[in-house]
Amino acid sequence: MIKSLIINPGSTSTKVGIFEDETLTKEETLRHSTEEINQYATIIDQKDFRKNIILDFLKKENIDIKSFDVIVGRGGLLKPIPGGTYECTDALLDDLKKGVQGQHASNLGGILAREIGDEIGAKSYIVDPVVVDEMEPVARISGIPEIERVSIDHPLNQKAVARRFAKENGKKYEDINVIVVHMGGGTSVGVHKKGKMVDVFAALNGDGAFSPERTNGVPALALVDMCFSGKYTYEEMKKKIVGGGGLNAYLGTNDMREVNQMCDDGNEKAQLVRSAFIYQVCKNIGACATVLKGQVDQIILTGGIAYGKVITDAITESVGFIAPVTVYPGEDELLALAQGALRVMNGEEQAKIYA
Repeated sequence: MIKSLIINPGSTSTKVGIFEDETLTKEETLRHSTEEINQYATIIDQKDFRKNIILDFLKKENIDIKSFDVIVGRGGLLKPIPGGTYECTDALLDDLKKGVQGQHASNLGGILAREIGDEIGAKSYIVDPVVVDEMEPVARISGIPEIERVSIDHPLNQKAVARRFAKENGKKYEDINVIVVHMGGGTSVGVHKKGKMVDVFAALNGDGAFSPERTNGVPALALVDMCFSGKYTYEEMKKKIVGGGGLNAYLGTNDMREVNQMCDDGNEKAQLVRSAFIYQVCKNIGACATVLKGQVDQIILTGGIAYGKVITDAITESVGFIAPVTVYPGEDELLALAQGALRVMNGEEQAKIYA
């Protein structure tokens, strides 16, 4: 049995999970107030604060820190890298601290894992960070040489559910072609071809279907006109695209459960916007099927919105002709992180070295 401590830092919380192999024995969301977070000038400055909260939690639960075989952190904004489980090397930590693609709370995951691991003599890893990029060269061409299509989305959950489907059906992830749709605050639709995510409608970079908080694909010239209209600042336009777009912009909420209730109450605007969300996701799935030349083994719907049966049924009705559809609602990131480390600890795959 391998005992792991999983650390998933978010902007206002740190999720902690304790696993024995794949069995979750303890989970806690350690919340941080705005006042506590605002004491620190940078994300990296929060490191000792968050570490002490984790250690205090373990002490309160009478869990011996030395009982862990491996410490796993959520991966942060590193350079683009292939998917997999990565050792928390000095080079990886340096880039997390620098924030080579930006500063985000998830950058602390690998740093905390390495520091705690070193103190108890345990291995430390990160797994499938948001910067996983396995796109084929043809998928990178945008139409503007100065702008390349990139992959910053939900690889941890996307790859985890693809592996889950493969295992449940007696196959290997590396032997199947699947399209995975992650529907949460951001939406991403990924093409998984024989173990690699070779293309994706990315959730963060204005690509694909709109989501609860993001505009994603919008008419480019109209967007340029808005940017130069003089009505909006640079920061206001960024907010329209990430954070204030999508459901937020149309309906004033980023919660699809509220939208579903509006629809049930007869709100025609909400019904139209929800239908448009479903419509755009289905278009993305259809486009992804062409990347696989129609050789799609399964379509997988996941993320928080996948709990909504009205939405998953509507998507299934539209795209079921392409391939069978499986629904794995939610996103079990703690388990996905634990599984990534287990595959290495059990010798199923080799840990990768960040360079």
